[in-house]
Amino acid sequence: MTTDEIIKYCLAKNGAYIDFPFGDIPMCIKVSKRLFAQIYPKPEDRKLTLNCDRAAGEFYRNAYPGAVVRGYHCPPAQQPYFNTVYLDKAISDDELKAMIDHSYSTVVGKLPKKQRVALLSGKSTI
Repeated sequence: MTTDEIIKYCLAKNGAYIDFPFGDIPMCIKVSKRLFAQIYPKPEDRKLTLNCDRAAGEFYRNAYPGAVVRGYHCPPAQQPYFNTVYLDKAISDDELKAMIDHSYSTVVGKLPKKQRVALLSGKSTI
């Protein structure tokens, strides 16, 4: 997937929006003020950091060694819950979309029930 395709796919999620809390890079995509994707678009170091649960994080790191690693920028306590995906490696578009979907679901799943239900029902753009 190109960077633009990744951004478009992320922004198609209900309530998703772009934010730049750390400066120009990374581009952060959030839902309800919570981060679910960090995009590093520089061609020489194109990568994507996503939220995950511990089991999914380990699964993807084992399935794609070298292409998916623990969140490179995270403190050790948070590393099991973030994966960084190096986009120049061989990962199918479908698999990348599944990782983005998992990240979005993980973040939305931690929201208060009222927000979560509204987002998942498509009745809110919180």
